[in-house]
Amino acid sequence: MPKAGFKSITVSETVYDKFHEVYQKSKDDLTMKGVNSFAGYVTYMLEEMMQKDKTFARYAPKIEKISIDDDRVVLKDNIKNRIAEVAIQKGELFCQLCDEKDCVHVGFVFSLPDVYEVLNSRGIKNPR
Repeated sequence: MPKAGFKSITVSETVYDKFHEVYQKSKDDLTMKGVNSFAGYVTYMLEEMMQKDKTFARYAPKIEKISIDDDRVVLKDNIKNRIAEVAIQKGELFCQLCDEKDCVHVGFVFSLPDVYEVLNSRGIKNPR
């Protein structure tokens, strides 16, 4: 039974093992973010995914992913009725439509799980 104010969930051993492995490898970086336990790490990851989903839901009807290439993502901005290309420049994402590093198009690209994984592996972080 969990402590008062907490709930428990059940996940497969495979999922648990993957999360635990990443947690062990990232312990030092996570401690700097205030994550001090495996349970805290899982909570942190769930909160991060909910935030991404919220961003995705907010902009999805307005922006659509057209294609993903090696170093760029092509989007259709339904508000501006334009194509936006977000590319990696100098180790950061850069929107060629807005001519900015921090716009809704860059934020949308960070909300795409498959793109986020690649960016994260290259050390490219969301400017928030």
